Amino acid sequence: MKKFNISISDSQATEVVPLSPGKFDFNEYVEYSEPLNKKCDAFWKSSSGVMVYRRMRVAECFSYGCRDMKTSLENQLGALKKSMLFKADIPNFLEPWYGIGTIASAYGSDYIWLEGNAPAMKASFSSLDDVISCTPREVTTTAIGKHTLQMIEFFMEKTKGKLPISLTDTQSPLNMVGHLLPLDQFLMSFLTEPEKVLHLFDIFANLSLNFNKEQVKIIGDALACPGHGFASSTCWKGLGMSDDNALMISPEQYLELAAPSVEKNVKGLLMADGAFSPETDPDAISDLEAFHCLANTGIVLNARIVGDLDTIEQQVKRLWVPGMKLVVVTYCSTPEEQAKAYDLIHEICE
Repeated sequence: MKKFNISISDSQATEVVPLSPGKFDFNEYVEYSEPLNKKCDAFWKSSSGVMVYRRMRVAECFSYGCRDMKTSLENQLGALKKSMLFKADIPNFLEPWYGIGTIASAYGSDYIWLEGNAPAMKASFSSLDDVISCTPREVTTTAIGKHTLQMIEFFMEKTKGKLPISLTDTQSPLNMVGHLLPLDQFLMSFLTEPEKVLHLFDIFANLSLNFNKEQVKIIGDALACPGHGFASSTCWKGLGMSDDNALMISPEQYLELAAPSVEKNVKGLLMADGAFSPETDPDAISDLEAFHCLANTGIVLNARIVGDLDTIEQQVKRLWVPGMKLVVVTYCSTPEEQAKAYDLIHEICE
């Protein structure tokens, strides 16, 4: 298998031709996605099975391009148009992504914008007590929150509510804290002040929950779940949550201090996600067989696999056991290669 290519900005991205809403055939996409959503509904209700998702991720939409909602929408409409050429079981969706500092904005933080880069944030607090003593605003009153809601409204208006739209990227409380406090200092608090950590995470969870409710109000029946990096459908449930900083602590610490606030947002794990090839992520999961524990649990595994047919075959054979609910996310460069990957995956798992 090939290794991660450090010369590209986004290993999971696809180049597309942007399309304005006036040039996008909404009825065509609805007709294309309806039979796929029936498959999605059947899969969600089943005890096991496999689905193939050819994700159409546009790099600019998750970088500097998120700043312009018109450009973001046109890029994503181009992605939806291109996705119809690739054999798959799950339709793509729109995402109003606008950076990952949403909750930090409630504490007065704002984005730092460098040309050609995604928005960044600098930790503005020096201690855990400083963060706890600060009374946050509701995210809907912040510049970041307002922009995100306006972006969703813009997407809904231009698409007439006919296309699936997810929430913006929801971050776990463990991820959120890194935008407010230097992580090295915060991680010491895991050992010395666990009660304060639990308290702060509950505050973060409530802020996130309130903001998510406002997004759902606007999106309504067009809501695609779980959203963001997951394969998603209007037939599915749950909330996709980015939890990258989980790698920084032990499993025992995670269960004790991080999991309770996550469960405040979502009761019951419905889907797990991971990078399952070196081309997907430089620190891709190597112990694929460990995920056999998900068999017969009803939990869906969203397995992102960037690579050729040999890579896909090798990794899927290692992941699949009867009783699993598996979504294989592919990034094949041509419709012809995708069709072969699709048939291969179903042959292995059925």
